[in-house]
This record gives sequence, C-alpha cells and structure tokens, in this order.
Amino acid sequence: MTDSDKIIKKLKIYSADGASMARSSAKVIQEVTLAIDVNGTPLANIACAGIHLEELASGFLRSEKIIAGCGEIENIEINKNKCSANVTLKNKASFPRASVKNIASSGARGKSNINMLTPLSVPAGFTIKTSLALKLMDNLLNGSSVHNQTGGTHCSALALRNKIVALREDIGRHNTIDMLGGYALLQKINLHRAIILTTGRISSEIVYKVWNLGIPVIISHSAPTANAVELTRRANILLIGYVRKGKMNIYSHERRIII
Repeated sequence: MTDSDKIIKKLKIYSADGASMARSSAKVIQEVTLAIDVNGTPLANIACAGIHLEELASGFLRSEKIIAGCGEIENIEINKNKCSANVTLKNKASFPRASVKNIASSGARGKSNINMLTPLSVPAGFTIKTSLALKLMDNLLNGSSVHNQTGGTHCSALALRNKIVALREDIGRHNTIDMLGGYALLQKINLHRAIILTTGRISSEIVYKVWNLGIPVIISHSAPTANAVELTRRANILLIGYVRKGKMNIYSHERRIII
C-alpha cells in the first residue's frame, strides 16, 4: 500500500438525486495536523493530508525564510504516528513560542513578505511553447490519483527539462508548493529553469512562494487573482492560467511564450 492509499478513507454515506436517496460509499481524504518544532521549540501547526512530511516541513521552513538551504539543517526527525517534525538546525538559536503559527488547509499566511518581491533573473532564451504547457497540464491532471478518487485534494508539480519530476497532492494548495520546495531543497535541485504546475487558484501568496523558490514560470488549471497577476508582472514570472480544452490565458510576460 502506497502512502497515497493510506490517506484515503472509505466511508458509508447516502447518495441522493431529485427523487430518491440510497445507501452508498465514498472515498475521502484524511486531514491531520503536522506539528513542526525547530530546535526544540514549537513553530507551526499545519493542516495537511499527512504524507511527504519531511518535504512539507523543510519546504515550509524555506518558505518562511527560516532556512535558505539544506546545509542549514542538521537533522529532521519525522514521527508519522504523531504527525510531527522535529527539526534541528545547525544554528542552535531557539524560536519564541509566541511565534507559533496555526495554518488551516486554506494555507493563508498573510502578506508580511509579499511587498518584498523583486524581479527574478531569468536565464536568457528560457521560453515555453504553448504545446508544452498543454502537455504538462494534461500530465498533471492525469497524475492526480488521490484527487481522481476523492475530489478532495489540490495537486501541484515541478517540471524540469520539459517533464514532470515531482508531483504532490494535499488538502492545501499552499502545502503542495511547500512540498515541492522541500523536495527541491533536499535533492539540491537548481530551479532557475523550473516550472510550477498547479490545479489551484493562483493567489498572491502562491506567487510569493514560487518567487521565493526562484522559479520563473507558473502554469495553472485555474485562474489567478488580480493581485497575483500584478505580482507576477513585477517579479518577472511568466503566468499561464486557465489551461484547459486546448486553450490558455497568458497573464504576464507573454514574450516568453512560443506558439
């Protein structure tokens, strides 16, 4: 049984239409809370599905600018039964308990760092073909196995050299980005030519997370907010949204698109 299988629960329910109701069953996704401690001090409690916990914890620390690289981590101890991550940094400074964050599956983390965005340095000649954007989105949707069974997850993927190298699902769309950030951190992957794909709405917080990873392209199955579009234009991030049925909307930096 895979980790993805373990987080799916089958429940007895009732299904109904306009004329009748009958016993039925449905697959649903579990929801747990990951408790992250850093250097022995509680830092955050994150609602999640309970998989890829090491990536989620390390990606969250990177997203919050507590660390910049995996070289700053001495050890990560994951307890799957307790759903906890105890992180020891080489810098032994502790964190004040007043800073503990409780994060719902919506992933809202505030706007304290969003106004810091400066333009990313994008490699010369790094362009995206519309055919590639469509192909990668199809691969993302086809790979969303938990969502396809439950309808209860968001899905995001990291693409390098025109193919998906990591795909993550969770109850929180922000969590999926942090997982991919953690994956890249632990695998020591250079992200200057990477692409983030996601099924979820693109908010300003998602843009901030992608910018913080140094990734210059976002491709979404859904639409962005107005603030997100403004931020991608400022941050030099190519934003492609509403990718479906062979079409897409290009919201920023259209010169990096090839038809």
